[in-house]
Amino acid sequence: MSKKAVSAKKAPVAATKNAAGAPAGKTSTKDMTGLTLIGQTKNKPTKHLETFPNRHAGRNYVVELSTDEFTCLCPATGQPDFATITIRYIPGPRIVESKSMKLYLWSFRNEGCFHEHLTNLMLDDLVGALEPVWMEVVGEFGVRGGISITVRAEHGKRPA
Repeated sequence: MSKKAVSAKKAPVAATKNAAGAPAGKTSTKDMTGLTLIGQTKNKPTKHLETFPNRHAGRNYVVELSTDEFTCLCPATGQPDFATITIRYIPGPRIVESKSMKLYLWSFRNEGCFHEHLTNLMLDDLVGALEPVWMEVVGEFGVRGGISITVRAEHGKRPA
């Protein structure tokens, strides 16, 4: 009696589609609707945050954006302040487009603002644009007068 490998032929699995017609969980051309900054070569600072749909709404995953190139001005002296800005969030219905985030951060370059106000303002703007489940904005500002300042502003409760 010979032993033959038995192979079971499986039926093909149909890929599920999202409302835009793309495979579920993937980017579709409709996701690009309204995104005006990505792909542009002439850029300027803007407070406008562009977003795209979260194709995994309901799943608690963390998106983290970070830059060590942030600058703003001291409101009292006009001297430059340097910071590392880190944004962590669990998306709700929308996700921030990274180029618009870069241009948004650039918009603070010539503005004077206390670090505490600035960090909370960023949180407010992002929460307004994204409606996240949870979000944290951390501003780690460089040493001024012998003191460094770290500000953590948070929205919502981070799920366990």
